Amino acid sequence: MNNKKSISLWSAIAIGMGGMIGAGIFSILGFVTEISGNVVYLSFIIGGVVALLSTYSYAKLGTKYPSAGGAVEFLIRGFGDGILSGGFNFLLWFGYVFALAVYAEGFGNYAATFLPPEIGGIGVIFCAVSIVLIFTIVNISGTKSVGRSEIFIVGVKLTILLLFAGVGLLFIKPSLLAISHPPSVSNIIIGACILFLGYEGFGLITNTAEDIDQPQKNIPRALYMAVIFTLLIYVFVSIVLVGNLSVPEIANTADYALAAAAEPFAGSVGFTIIAIAALFSTASAINATLFGGANVSYLMAKKGELPKFFDRNTWHNSKEGLFITSFLVIIFTILLDLGSVAMMGSAAFLLIYAGVNFAHLKLHKKTNANKYIIILAIIGCLFSFSALVYYELFNSPLTLITLVIVILASFLIEWTYRKYSQRNLKNRNYNL
Repeated sequence: MNNKKSISLWSAIAIGMGGMIGAGIFSILGFVTEISGNVVYLSFIIGGVVALLSTYSYAKLGTKYPSAGGAVEFLIRGFGDGILSGGFNFLLWFGYVFALAVYAEGFGNYAATFLPPEIGGIGVIFCAVSIVLIFTIVNISGTKSVGRSEIFIVGVKLTILLLFAGVGLLFIKPSLLAISHPPSVSNIIIGACILFLGYEGFGLITNTAEDIDQPQKNIPRALYMAVIFTLLIYVFVSIVLVGNLSVPEIANTADYALAAAAEPFAGSVGFTIIAIAALFSTASAINATLFGGANVSYLMAKKGELPKFFDRNTWHNSKEGLFITSFLVIIFTILLDLGSVAMMGSAAFLLIYAGVNFAHLKLHKKTNANKYIIILAIIGCLFSFSALVYYELFNSPLTLITLVIVILASFLIEWTYRKYSQRNLKNRNYNL
C-alpha cells in the first residue's frame, strides 16, 4: 500500500511562500519605504530574524503535534482548554482577515494600473472585492491539488521577481543607495514591525501537517526554507527598488511601487510584467490564506475541533464561516486604507506568535527545545508589538483603537460563545 501523503516538501514550501510573498513585496513595500527610507532592506532583515525565531517554535511544535489546526493546536497544548487559547484562536482568525484585506487591496492597486486613470479609487475597490469573491466561490466548490497549484503560481512569480532583481541590480544608481540622510533607528524598527505581516504566511505550513509527506523531517525543513528564501528575495528586491527610484518617487507610486521601479530599466514592458506578477502573487496569497488559515480558525472556533478526517479542500459544513470571513475582508478593504489594515494585521500576528511561543515555553521539555531561543522569540514578538502600538498611538490613533477593540472582542466572543454553546476546545491524540 502506498502511504505517501499528498503534500511534498516543495508543495509545503510553496504554500508557505505563497502566503508570505504578496504582502511584503507587492502590497506594502512602497508604504513601508516611506517610513524606513532607502534602507528598507534592513527592516526586512530585522522582521525576518523575528520570524525565524518564531519559526523555531513552529518547527518543534509542528513536528511533535502534527495537526491541520496549526497554531490553534499549539495554544491548546500549552494553555489547555480555556478562554485564553480560545480567544487567541479568534484573534488568529481576525489576523487572517486583516491579511486577506491587505492582499486584496494590493491586488486592487496593481489591477487598477490596467484600467483608465479616471476610474481612480473605485477601480481599486472593484478589483479588490472581485478577487475576494472569486476565491470565495473557489473555496465553496472545493480546490483539489492545492499544493501543485501553489507550486505553479509561486514558480511564476518567483521567476519574475528573480529576473527583476537580477536585471535591476545591473541598473542600480549608487547615489540612490547612499545614506546621506539616514532614517532614525526607530523608523527602521517600525518598518520591520509592519513588514512582519509579510512573513506570517509561514504558519500555514503547519496547517498541512496531517497531509505532508514525512512530517517529522519535512515540516522543519519547509518552515526554515520558506522563511529564508522569502527573506533573501525581499532583501534583493527591496535593494533594486530603492536603487532605481528615489524615496519621493516611491512615495508617489506607493500603491504599485515595484512595477514603477521596473520602468526605468525595462520600460512599459517591465512595468506590465511586474504588475502581472503582483496579481499572481497577491492572488496566491489570498488563495493560500483563505484555504489554509481562515478555514481552520473558523472551524476550531465553531466546533472546538476539526473533523476527524479533515479534508482541507472545502469549508465542509461551515460555509457560513467562509461568507463571514469574506464579508469582513470586503468591509475592511473598503473602509480602511492599506497602511492601517497592514499595521493591524502585523500587530495581531505578533501577539499571536508571542502566545504560541509562550505555549511552547511550557512545552519545551516535551519538544526537546532550547528554552532560551523560545524566550528570545517572545522578546522579539512583544518588543515589535509594543513598538508598533507606540507608533500607532502618535500616528494613527484610530487604527490603534480598532486594534484594541478587535483584541478585546476576540476574547469576549470566545467567553460568550463558550458560555452559551458549551463548546470545548479539543486537541488530538497522537500516541507520541
